[in-house]
Amino acid sequence: MIETEKISDLEKRLNNFNLHIRQSAFSELLQLTKMGKVDIKEGNLDINMHCHTFFSFNAYGYSPTSLVWLAKKNGWKMVGMVDFDVLDGVDEFLQACEIGEVRGTAGIETRVFIPEFSNREINSPGEPGVAYHMGIGFSGTKVTSPATPILKDLRNRAVHRNQMVIQRVNSILQPVTIDYETDVLPLSPSATPTERHIVLAYIRAVEKEILNLTSFWSEKLQMTPDEITGLLTDSAKLQNQVRSKLMKRGGPGYVMPTPNTFPSVEEFHNLILECGALPCFAWLDGTSKGEEDIDELLELMIDKGVVTVNIIPDRNWNIPDDTQRQKKVKNLNEFINLAQKLDLPINVGTEMNSYGNKLVDDFKSPELAGFRSIFLAGAFFVYGHTMFERNLGLGYQSEWAQVNFPSRRQSNDFYTRVGQMIQPGEAGLNVLKKLNTNMEPSSILRILEGTR
Repeated sequence: MIETEKISDLEKRLNNFNLHIRQSAFSELLQLTKMGKVDIKEGNLDINMHCHTFFSFNAYGYSPTSLVWLAKKNGWKMVGMVDFDVLDGVDEFLQACEIGEVRGTAGIETRVFIPEFSNREINSPGEPGVAYHMGIGFSGTKVTSPATPILKDLRNRAVHRNQMVIQRVNSILQPVTIDYETDVLPLSPSATPTERHIVLAYIRAVEKEILNLTSFWSEKLQMTPDEITGLLTDSAKLQNQVRSKLMKRGGPGYVMPTPNTFPSVEEFHNLILECGALPCFAWLDGTSKGEEDIDELLELMIDKGVVTVNIIPDRNWNIPDDTQRQKKVKNLNEFINLAQKLDLPINVGTEMNSYGNKLVDDFKSPELAGFRSIFLAGAFFVYGHTMFERNLGLGYQSEWAQVNFPSRRQSNDFYTRVGQMIQPGEAGLNVLKKLNTNMEPSSILRILEGTR
């Protein structure tokens, strides 16, 4: 019982805002694991390659290190972190992966403006021309000089949007108001809060200042007292309702974006490419006007530099309404087939940035079972690229890769194969030390094959 309590306490420390405390707790957990005092699952093929951390927002409060421990403890084959607008957690995450012997990848997500689709909604509901977009396969937090102002601009844009939301919602929730610096920034370990942090700050302020919560929220959210009473016993649902009613499209805190609200695809891709990472198209569910024209959209994005795609599978099949489920499963099948045809590896995950998101996808479900090998191949591809870029400077975007792989398919196959062969942790790092930039791909594969 004492050991169980100790493990639970250490796991809580993994989410402390102090990096030293996180690292110390992780080290202790790994030591307990070696002593056989932690139940570690092994051998399953679960992956989650799209997990947000508390550097943007994680519904479970997970830090980058905590995500690595989650993957190790549950025996996941691979795990990938992705944060909004920042790369703050990349070094911590990849270092924890090395120490904990977990296969990992790291990325960034933001919203961009696509002028060619300015009259068509893409994957950001109600916002024509605006698209959630990603970069994956980053090898570290530090960026090159040309990329520094781009990353700074993403952060500044986020701050501006947050302050505009607070200004609007403060006028609605009076007498309750919050201050960005005092009430919101402390909720984020690196002062990079999201809209979800703002929601949490408002809820805490209301609980502190208002006696009759039911009456207050009933008036402000325009819901019945009975509906509010139900929400007050479910923190996750309350947060989702506050965000939906006050900050999303149609709410008083919503600010309709303009073409200048978000960076262009080209600007974002410049950041990604400067870091040797992979521009990644984020597909929603195929129901928007823009995604209905998916052939045109993907062709455009490939021309702009996209080399991989992202899917959140659970939102495309785990749907109560049978008609909607059938439609979205059909769209999912068609998109996966198209990505395969275009040689675009697929990155999948659950996000974990909203209450109710699963910790890992259910690849045993009939809707996803047939795609498990494709999803695994996509994960191995990004992992292989990450390991080669981080340790050798020979990632997918490197000059070495451009010389040795005439086609996207050849490059995809190589990085997928090396990803399958490189073990996580010290064992894999020792093998990579045997390689050098003068080797041809065939020689590298022979060496890796000989170490399996």
